Amino acid sequence: MKIKEILTILDEMAPLAYAEDFDNVGLLVGNLDMEAAGVLVCHDALENVIDEAIAKKCNLVVCFHPIVFSGLKKITGKNYVERSIIKAIKNDVAIYAVHTALDNHKDGVNKIFCDALGLTNAKVLIPKLNFIRKLVTYTIPENAEKVRNALFDAGAGNIGNYENCSFNSKGIGTYMGNEHSNPEIGERFEFVEGDEIKIEVIFEKHLQAKILKALFNNHVYEEIAYEIYDLQNQHQSIGLGMIGELKHPMNEKDFLTFVKEKMEANGIRHSEFTGKPIKKVAVLGGSGSYAIKNAIMAGADAFLTADLKYHQFYEAENQLLLADIGHFESERYTKNYIVDYLRKKILNFAIIFSEENTNPVKYL
Repeated sequence: MKIKEILTILDEMAPLAYAEDFDNVGLLVGNLDMEAAGVLVCHDALENVIDEAIAKKCNLVVCFHPIVFSGLKKITGKNYVERSIIKAIKNDVAIYAVHTALDNHKDGVNKIFCDALGLTNAKVLIPKLNFIRKLVTYTIPENAEKVRNALFDAGAGNIGNYENCSFNSKGIGTYMGNEHSNPEIGERFEFVEGDEIKIEVIFEKHLQAKILKALFNNHVYEEIAYEIYDLQNQHQSIGLGMIGELKHPMNEKDFLTFVKEKMEANGIRHSEFTGKPIKKVAVLGGSGSYAIKNAIMAGADAFLTADLKYHQFYEAENQLLLADIGHFESERYTKNYIVDYLRKKILNFAIIFSEENTNPVKYL
């Protein structure tokens, strides 16, 4: 199996198109055509993790955080990032990062967070914008089902918990071909008027090339009329953070103790208690201060995230309990998810948990 075959599976797990624009996801180091010997899954691809990969004969490291986040102008080994990259390149170890591609996935980081706390009715806290497009096309009734099914197979027509969604309307189409035409119905220079079906489907924008290929390969017309629109709709299944509900309300102190145990947090920094029971809980793995207002607007009783600054705790405004459980801790079970996914997809192949603890924050 080549590295690129495994990357295809990783992109199915967490499409790189889901990642935020600021992020640096995908293959960071390595050759796509290299034969894969084994996969080591970690949180951070630090130098000691690369050593572990070498020792365990894994030449692909799948990490959550990208070891290269911003551009490198020199690689001299002067810091931990450069040392990791140098070691990986010297030893033919590829590095692939998922980060916000998995953050934004409906089954990704924040769903894992919700599941660890037993939250029910979980939904995306900040749905992704400018990610949905609509295709409109026209064909004869005899060709409509074939075109529709091909578009569905290519990924069009998915809305929330429903698939194969489309809108179809009947109308009259007209055309007249010139001397270079080869019409499916009628002759050159003949004015043709006939029944047509208008097909409308939505799709995620990164699928556009695949959608158009399906359209062109399954349409009977020589010249295919189609339109593509950018939609302003939010994508309810993709986005940052999630909000769900505890099965039973808890007082704030008991709730924080519960969170500390479930997320194996060494310490939790929190805002002043509101005195209200906790039922509705918003979560955002990693740095999530920007989502405090979103959690309040969603009616959360508590918001769990990480990397909160001093003044940001004031933003709770006594409307919810704001808690910083630690960056690593909020993403703790991510690598478990990646390993489980790969093991289901790739049988009889070494998919290994990294045993290195890369959490840089220590507690007394």
